[in-house]
Amino acid sequence: MIYLTNATVRYQTKLLPLPDIRLAQGDILGLNGVSGSGKSTVAMLLSGFLIPTSGIVVTPAYDKHKANPVQWVGQHPELSFNPKWTLLKSLKESFRQVDFDSHLKSFSIEKEWLSRYPKELSGGQLQRIALLRALLPTTQYLLCDEITAQLDPITQQSIWTQLLKLSKEKNIGLLIISHEKSLLNSICEKVITLK
Repeated sequence: MIYLTNATVRYQTKLLPLPDIRLAQGDILGLNGVSGSGKSTVAMLLSGFLIPTSGIVVTPAYDKHKANPVQWVGQHPELSFNPKWTLLKSLKESFRQVDFDSHLKSFSIEKEWLSRYPKELSGGQLQRIALLRALLPTTQYLLCDEITAQLDPITQQSIWTQLLKLSKEKNIGLLIISHEKSLLNSICEKVITLK
């Protein structure tokens, strides 16, 4: 289980209090709130990118030379790839000695996309590859931060269908961050709204 308790972070001159969050493997938890309420900050804390000013954050222990079992995927996939690397090189860096070919079809990824650079793909294509890259065999928790906000409805549905299926198959805990309350209410077991 990963969790956040009594946490605050400093934002400019203020301390921003954050809600208590508990996410077990296999759980599907939604996080909603207006812009600036701290949704992405929660994801940064739970994935280890940020340390709270106060409070407790508990995540799985892991070897720094291996992939973090808590993976965070944001809404701007173009920022998560090295622009000088092909997408194949980015995937191989993540998967290293594990075969990812069998997962390409699951996310409707065409093999020829992998020889391209990030700027040569659409946002939806790139987001699918970013998700695949985060779904390593060691991934226990996936933090989805507005991952389908910029995508068309058909692509959104395809991605959520596949993620929910993988969550059940692999017992992956999903934290789904979105402005879309209807999306969260339709796929999450519980939704927390930040004030």
